[in-house]
Amino acid sequence: MIIKLLVEGGNMTPGPALSQKLGPMGMNINQVIQKVNEATKDFKGLKVPVELDVDASTKEFEVSVFSPPVSELIKKELGIEKGSGMQKKSQSANASIEQIISVAKTKLPNLLCRDLKAAVKTVVGSCVSLGVLVENKPASEIEQEIEDGKYDKEIQEEKTETSEEKKKELSEYFAKIKDEQEKIIKQEEKEKEAEAEKKTEAKEESKEETPKEEDKKK
Repeated sequence: MIIKLLVEGGNMTPGPALSQKLGPMGMNINQVIQKVNEATKDFKGLKVPVELDVDASTKEFEVSVFSPPVSELIKKELGIEKGSGMQKKSQSANASIEQIISVAKTKLPNLLCRDLKAAVKTVVGSCVSLGVLVENKPASEIEQEIEDGKYDKEIQEEKTETSEEKKKELSEYFAKIKDEQEKIIKQEEKEKEAEAEKKTEAKEESKEETPKEEDKKK
């Protein structure tokens, strides 16, 4: 019997979901956790897909570890905890094409891609949903540039190291973008607060203007 899990590398812990899957089979949950944590220790800080191949009669099992999802590899590469929940308003990071190639190379064996270029496009596609800029541009623009061959040289050479100069440039650009985004978000929050205040005032005025029942009788 195959049981599929998604665990934090090297840090699987007991929980209701795990108990529901393993409890009815009479398995030793602590033993499962110990073996899974040992098998996934190299993926600390990442969510990792794991499969348990369980022999229902003997309760013995084998642990198979698969490559983390592309989104998890991107977050690790860029040193961020999560992507942006508002991709159009807020970006979460600014990646170099070399970092994208690095993630694509790691994930290529597990992707249904014909070559590294296709894998790079897949990774950039995940950057779109995470709100990650690539080379100072929205990831959706980079997808087209990859298709047009702009980064063929870097991909063919499998470049995965970003120069210090480029790192600095990307960091400075992202700092400006982040500052602008925060200003816009704060302005929108102020406008919402002002709108809420107006509605509250309008309700109060409406109450004052509505004749009381006693006044109507008079």
